[in-house]
Amino acid sequence: MALVAPAQPLPAALPLAWPAAGPDPAADPDPDASSQMSSALAEEVQSAFAYLPATLIGMLAGVGIVLWLFAPTTPTALLAPWLLAFALLWLLRLLMLQRYRRALLGGAPAWATWHRLWVVATLVSAALWGVTGWIFHGRGDGLQQTGLVIVVYSYCIAAVPVLASQPRVYALFSVLCFVPIIVRIAQGGDASSLQLAAELVIIICLTGLLVRTYGQALQRVTELKLQSDALLAQLRIEKRAADAARREAEIASRAKTQFFAAASHDLRQPLHAMGLFAEALRQRTREPEVAQLVNSINESVDALEGLFSELLDITRIDSGGVVVESRDFALADLLRRIALHFEPIAFEKGLALRLRGHRLAVHADPLLVERILRNLVSNAIRYTEDGSVLVSCRRVGAHVRLQVWDTGVGIGEAERGRIFEEFYQVPGRAVVTPDQRRGLGLGLAIVARLARLMGTSVALRSEPARGSVFTLELPAGSAPRATPDAVQRKGPLDLTLEGRLIVVVEDEPAVRQGLEVLLHGWGATLASFPSVAAVRRWAAACDAQSVRPALVIADYRLEAGANGIDAIVAVRRHLGAQVPAIVVTGSTTSAHEAEAHAHGFHLLIKPVLPNKLRAMIAFKLASASSQAVQA
Repeated sequence: MALVAPAQPLPAALPLAWPAAGPDPAADPDPDASSQMSSALAEEVQSAFAYLPATLIGMLAGVGIVLWLFAPTTPTALLAPWLLAFALLWLLRLLMLQRYRRALLGGAPAWATWHRLWVVATLVSAALWGVTGWIFHGRGDGLQQTGLVIVVYSYCIAAVPVLASQPRVYALFSVLCFVPIIVRIAQGGDASSLQLAAELVIIICLTGLLVRTYGQALQRVTELKLQSDALLAQLRIEKRAADAARREAEIASRAKTQFFAAASHDLRQPLHAMGLFAEALRQRTREPEVAQLVNSINESVDALEGLFSELLDITRIDSGGVVVESRDFALADLLRRIALHFEPIAFEKGLALRLRGHRLAVHADPLLVERILRNLVSNAIRYTEDGSVLVSCRRVGAHVRLQVWDTGVGIGEAERGRIFEEFYQVPGRAVVTPDQRRGLGLGLAIVARLARLMGTSVALRSEPARGSVFTLELPAGSAPRATPDAVQRKGPLDLTLEGRLIVVVEDEPAVRQGLEVLLHGWGATLASFPSVAAVRRWAAACDAQSVRPALVIADYRLEAGANGIDAIVAVRRHLGAQVPAIVVTGSTTSAHEAEAHAHGFHLLIKPVLPNKLRAMIAFKLASASSQAVQA
């Protein structure tokens, strides 16, 4: 019969002489040990009071059994004081439990004081059960006497889990609880009484051994629990530190992205102006040396533009600015653009550029696929000095395998795992040309990240001195039917600008002056303005019948928060809703693409080389002429 519920694992044994409530620095020079002892004491008090309700129920059950066994044979004058003593103790322990709970709600109570009160109440309860054995032994028959012994012994056994961590307290508890009934039994004097008393002594000693073994096990469990609590607290501290470091890293990453986005516009402005002035200089001179210098300037601008593009691509991917928009598209147009862009570069190095697979189609984001292929082909040409570069596309099951082969210097086995890292360039190449030296080592890192965004990866096979092959697998798609409006026509780059009125809106004086000189050199008539307000005034004052702009070229970021779209809207409102437009910007945010679609203009990213600007102008004027003929 369990009269006291078993408790949770308790800490190591505490002495009968309990410590004061507060720690004593002089007595305990080790603050960690003092803290551990305080935690153990708090754990023990909480466990004891957590099971005090079960103890009170067990006390009621034990008293009820004794009353049932001995009430008929015990005088009321003896039974009433015994019952009153138990009732007072039961009420006092209930009151102690309620006050402890209120103290717990108010914060950390004085653990040592509550521990002392609990132990005193437990020993008083043991003394009352000892008095019970003394009073009721000898009253009733053998069955009643056996019941009395069982009740008292059950109470001792039930106290084992609660007091196992305090062997001296348990020893005193068992003496107070069981010795009186043993003495009463031994007072019978006969052999059977003495034999029964001796057996009970042996049982109590064995119970004490059980308490010792149980206490040692509890001590080990408690030590492990305290260690796990300490480790958990340390993990929480480290997690907070890791969370703080992660937040700082995210803030730094956002700051890096914002820095590149903000700085790119200002850094691209002088490069943009440099390219314009260089082309204007080429048009004004016929000297070969000057033309060579202009070519060098344009090559430097082009190289810097490539570096900017790589840095901004990385920052856009890291900041989540690249959105994958997959659709079915034919590879023919993509391969045609690759050929137009890279055939002159390959020819200049004496390489053959071959492209295979024009009839295939894939389901992917065409812009991201083109960016990946451009980086791979650019790398292949850069590091190949003799032989050829092959771009092959072939159907493999439900996928299309895009591969870029080269016969270049190859990549060693030790370097293959790192070439997709940021800013990593293979060291110790036998041949390092100025073209190979150019770049930050971001091209393949961009390729790998763009592939991951599309749910795939780029594989590499390479042998030093024999070449490399990069492989990208994409889901196969169905090629959409071409419509007359969808067919792209190559614009005539030699289209004359004579008699064409071009509106220029640029708030940077150097860039505006460079555009004016360049466009005048191409034969255009200009209306150049530094602000949106100036464009509005001019457009409102013009006669829409006599003034028909052929094109608007506007910078995106203008004065006082205005932008090039405002300038385009102002010109179209007064001088024709179909006026074509080009917006030049130093920012690569994807939001500009949505604006371009909504307002019907094309984007050019600074720095804009003159031949790119000329090609875009020719394309816009040819498109406008085609629309006018159809109308």
